[in-house]
Amino acid sequence: MAEIPFLASKCGFMTSTILLFCLLLTILNTSSAQIGVCYGMLGDNLPSPQEVIDLYNQNDIRRIRLYSPDEAALQALKGTNIEVVLGLPNADLQSISASQANADSWVQKNVKSYPDVKFRYIVVGNEVLFADSLSKFLVPAMQNIQNALAAAKLGIKVSTAIDYEILEIGFVPPSMASFKAEYKPILNPLISFLVNNQAPLLVNVYPYLIYADNPNIRLDYALFTASSPVLVDSSLQYNNIFDVILDTVYTAVERAGGGHLEIVVSESGWPTAGGINTTVEIARIYNNNLVQHVKGGTPKRPGKPIETYIFTIFDENLKTPDVEQHYGLFLPNKQPKYHINFSDLIMRCRIKYYLSETSANIVE
Repeated sequence: MAEIPFLASKCGFMTSTILLFCLLLTILNTSSAQIGVCYGMLGDNLPSPQEVIDLYNQNDIRRIRLYSPDEAALQALKGTNIEVVLGLPNADLQSISASQANADSWVQKNVKSYPDVKFRYIVVGNEVLFADSLSKFLVPAMQNIQNALAAAKLGIKVSTAIDYEILEIGFVPPSMASFKAEYKPILNPLISFLVNNQAPLLVNVYPYLIYADNPNIRLDYALFTASSPVLVDSSLQYNNIFDVILDTVYTAVERAGGGHLEIVVSESGWPTAGGINTTVEIARIYNNNLVQHVKGGTPKRPGKPIETYIFTIFDENLKTPDVEQHYGLFLPNKQPKYHINFSDLIMRCRIKYYLSETSANIVE
């Protein structure tokens, strides 16, 4: 009977440990698990897809964006816990929009055939130029893919990735933003589709490009390092271009009937060569600050982490122009260009250490 208080103490300790562990996991999942990395393949010196997926696992990168279905990459992703954003290339838009059977076949071949892969979104088209002939195929292609996924009983969201150049970035404050009038015939049905299907809008966000194109933009404003507001929009204050871009998109989407449609940053990064202030050190500063910054939302939508994908895992030597070749976090030999602080790595290690220590104490 003398052992009962001891056992009660141990049980209470175990309960406290489990509750703390759950709390730590909740914090981890809500604050740090929002970052993915794009996997571009436009290089003739890149590692095999299996090696690349191994690299994602080794660095605890839990989300990946693929720009098109690649059989070897999808095979390598089987059984991993990596969530996949899978692209349907622009070149396929016309055929997918023209026939539900084509969409069904695409989904069967590239999605349903991989039941052990965790698909997060299907991204139909990337930066489709709304002024060109492909744009009219975009929403019909999205609808056919959505129909195919529903018929296959796959609860995967369908979206597209747009370029923020369809907005007047820098010419009006975020609170007055709207989409350019000439793009509304495509954007309005696109946003209606996303709202009806509760899917996010994906946006490629590059403060570097705005900085490089505008000599009046300060470097610290692009790097999240400005110590005071650079732009004041009524009650909202902006210390960085990234937030200006996102809040401009939020406002434009609201004006187009999108309400509180979620925005996913499907690309963002900083090159290490080929342009103005494109050094390894500046890229390191930008991407590390990006990882930390997206945990806290924007001035317009504070407190909500922003799902974000860094562009890109490797330098791609077949891209043009030259600056496009130098966005990689890693060299083709899989060596990192610089340290990037995916902060949940530290938290995971601490959780593992804490659990191992407390488990040992319980056993003792």
